[in-house]
Amino acid sequence: MGGTEGQHRYPRVFRLNQVLKEVLAEEIEWLSDAGGDLLTVTGVTVEPDLRHATVWLSSLTEGSRTLLEEHRVELQAAVARQTTMKRTPRLSFDVDPAVVQGAAIEDALRRISGAGGEEDR
Repeated sequence: MGGTEGQHRYPRVFRLNQVLKEVLAEEIEWLSDAGGDLLTVTGVTVEPDLRHATVWLSSLTEGSRTLLEEHRVELQAAVARQTTMKRTPRLSFDVDPAVVQGAAIEDALRRISGAGGEEDR
């Protein structure tokens, strides 16, 4: 999800990532309550030029993606209202690769422990 190298080179961007995560998590929770799937914001990565930001989510169905795209301008407006940024980044939404990788590791461990449990019987 962005990595730590950029965080050290651009401390301002790292702080913006945290602020946007808080703002967007609250706004997206409201959208979820209004009829969408449960969406969890795991992070935000703002590009160093501040023109774009990727909102990372723990999962993202097609319906949820459509809902977020339909409300993207409203979410950007919420960011503008709640921050003092000169320029509000254009938001995009994606599944957090760390969550996907973690789920794959958990599945592999379950398969291994399941196979080991059968041998012990």
